[in-house]
Amino acid sequence: MTGVLTFGETMLLLAGRGALTDLDTMRVDTGGAESNVAIGLARAGVDVTWIGRVGADPAGDRVLADVAAEGVDVVAVRDPERSTGIMVKERLADGRTRVTYHRRGSAGSAFTPGDLPSEMVERASLLHVSGITLALSETARETVHAAVVRAHDAGVPIAFDVNHRPKLVDDVTGRGYYRAVAARSSVVFAGDDEARLVLGHDEDDGDEESLAHELAALANGRAVVKLGSRGAVASIDGVLHRRAASPVAVVDPVGAGDAFVAAWLAADLAGDSPDRALDRAADAGALACTVDGDWRRPDPAALGVVDPAGIDHAVHDRVDR
Repeated sequence: MTGVLTFGETMLLLAGRGALTDLDTMRVDTGGAESNVAIGLARAGVDVTWIGRVGADPAGDRVLADVAAEGVDVVAVRDPERSTGIMVKERLADGRTRVTYHRRGSAGSAFTPGDLPSEMVERASLLHVSGITLALSETARETVHAAVVRAHDAGVPIAFDVNHRPKLVDDVTGRGYYRAVAARSSVVFAGDDEARLVLGHDEDDGDEESLAHELAALANGRAVVKLGSRGAVASIDGVLHRRAASPVAVVDPVGAGDAFVAAWLAADLAGDSPDRALDRAADAGALACTVDGDWRRPDPAALGVVDPAGIDHAVHDRVDR
């Protein structure tokens, strides 16, 4: 066993407080769902490998360096023909966080099954994949399916975070992609809206508990439904577990879901109970909201400290390209 394995696109991040049209300078950072999870796992003491596909450019250099610096074993695929993707994050005056992704035709969108080294999937203790990679391109989708089949055939558990991106794939097409992966997974993570999408329910159809149980039935008995400020609910082998959200003052909500998933997986791998895993996940997701950046290390003292002005309602507006 070589620890957890994940792969996916990570981009150069340009972030600023204010609208892009009003800014003269922005902070340079990096971010991507799968590498965010990998960083969270590494901080929890879990051996983890992330396979990243980036351009042969300075942005790619920065991506690989940032992820490796956080203790993740990085396997780099450099594409000389395509550029590293870029995302722009604006913290607007009304409290919204607006994120624009420029990833069409990027190096990260061009994953192929050949990018997964021989035997690496089969030697993993867990494979983690997300719906983002399923939606990036046909070859990226083929790569996810190849990895999932290899892991399933080798008896390697699979964790799947739906992470639906409606600008990258429509609901009906996405549902087919997600259900195929969920059926081979040992645990599935989804927001309540994503759970309804995967299950084919109408908007607001089905309460949170039934969604968790139905999603778990599709995913071999285990599912976690993330509810944002309302906490989370999990169905684990037919037993329901619920956890309220940990209160914090939100600075930047982007990356909170990834921190939640990483903490839950780390707890599960350590043999913690589902309730303890939810406790760790809820705290990690909340703390991720208290710092700028997708994966920057938060201060644990921020838990329970809520701004009296009530800025813990920040909205993430996503624009995928």
